[in-house]
Amino acid sequence: MQSDITFQTVLRAHPLTFHSTWGLFSPKEIDEGTRFLLEEIKVNPTDSILDLGCGYGPLGIALGKETSGAVHMVDKDFVAVEYTEENAKLNGLKNFKVYLSNGLSHVPALAKFDLIVSNLPAKPGKELYEKMLDDCLSHLSPGGRVYFVTIAGLREYIKRTFKEKFGNYTKLKEAKGYTCALAINRV
Repeated sequence: MQSDITFQTVLRAHPLTFHSTWGLFSPKEIDEGTRFLLEEIKVNPTDSILDLGCGYGPLGIALGKETSGAVHMVDKDFVAVEYTEENAKLNGLKNFKVYLSNGLSHVPALAKFDLIVSNLPAKPGKELYEKMLDDCLSHLSPGGRVYFVTIAGLREYIKRTFKEKFGNYTKLKEAKGYTCALAINRV
C-alpha cells in the first residue's frame, strides 16, 4: 500500500483506528457529514447493512460493530476498497464484504438490506442519484431504511426524490450545511 495516514477516533462509542491515504475523501479525520449522519442512524441488532460509497469505511465499520447481520461496503475507487478491507479487519469486524461497485452495479442482484447508508457525494449528478435510489429501493428489505447525509444544496432534491421513489421522506436533522434524511421501504 501507499504511505498510510493513521488516526484513532470514537464513532458511536466505539474506539476505532483507520488507515487512509491522500486521494481518498477526508483522509486525516472523519468528516463532519459522516459524524452528523452517524448520530441519527438507528441500528437493530440483526440489521444487514450496505454502506454505499464507503471511502475507507467509517460508516460501515462503526455501524457493523452494532449488528450481527452482514455488512457490505462498496465504492467505485479500488484504493478505497483496499483501505476499507484493511480497516474492517483492523477494527475486528467479522461479518463483512467489501467490493468495487459503481453505485450498486456490482451488489449481488438478490441481496437485500435492512439499512442502506451513504454520505452522498456532492458532484455525481442527478442522473446517477436517480439510478442509485432506484437500485437502493430494489435492494431494500420491506421496512428497510435508507439514511443519507447531503450538503444543503441537495436537500430539496433528496426530499422530492425520496418521496417519489419511496413514497416518504423524513428530515432527521439539519445543521452545519448538512441534512440527514431517512426513507423507509413501506412495501
